[in-house]
Amino acid sequence: MYFSVLGSGSKGNSLYIESGSTSILIDAGFSGKEISKRMAVHGKVLENLAGIFLTHEHGDHISGAGVISRRCRIPVHANEGTFRGSDKKVGKLHKRIEFETGKAVVLQDLEVRSFRISHDTRDPVGFLVSDGHVRLALCTDTGKVSQLVANRLSGCDAVILEFNHDPLMLKQGPYPLSLQQRVRSSQGHLANEDAASFLQTLLHDRIQHIILAHLSETNNTRNLALKSAESVIHPEHRRGLHVAGQSNPTELFELS
Repeated sequence: MYFSVLGSGSKGNSLYIESGSTSILIDAGFSGKEISKRMAVHGKVLENLAGIFLTHEHGDHISGAGVISRRCRIPVHANEGTFRGSDKKVGKLHKRIEFETGKAVVLQDLEVRSFRISHDTRDPVGFLVSDGHVRLALCTDTGKVSQLVANRLSGCDAVILEFNHDPLMLKQGPYPLSLQQRVRSSQGHLANEDAASFLQTLLHDRIQHIILAHLSETNNTRNLALKSAESVIHPEHRRGLHVAGQSNPTELFELS
């Protein structure tokens, strides 16, 4: 399996995953043109995608889904709540495929299973993706970690986990109190130390890649997020630790 975080943050999110002859996007929060440009860095094209899966209906996760679906004739997969929340934003789709949260969707060489997270949208989810040999988990945009989330991410070969904000930067930053409260709430975003504490429970000898994602450009820094993560990871395992940025895609990581 191969994957690249095409971008992650409040201005746009998208994850490319490929195994065998099957490739998908999880979220399409940039314009179709921008996602095409970022995929091209790895020699990939939109037209080869088998599907787009949506985590929730916020614009930084869905803004390009409609145009890509229509232009390239690609199905979009989401649960009922996300479709209801995004209908007006994405417009008509080439094909709309609704899944039940928690149920597995088999799409050619990939199995995609959603799991419920905690965010201020209708029915937000993370995803666990497997090709029968390795497993990749994506969990961002959640204000808390449930036992269900812990179960789904346990034993994965790669984890993409939200390290959204530093509490002190958030408190001292420009956000009004109401927005600070939203970010800190159980339906907001994970702080660095909370994410690191959870990450520690997920570590095992076979984990290959850990991607810190959805960093706030206003209330966090790359170094602060890394420092938090490194505090729970043994030095010899830190070579698999990476930070996803907003402006450029990560490398195309391999899971074997």
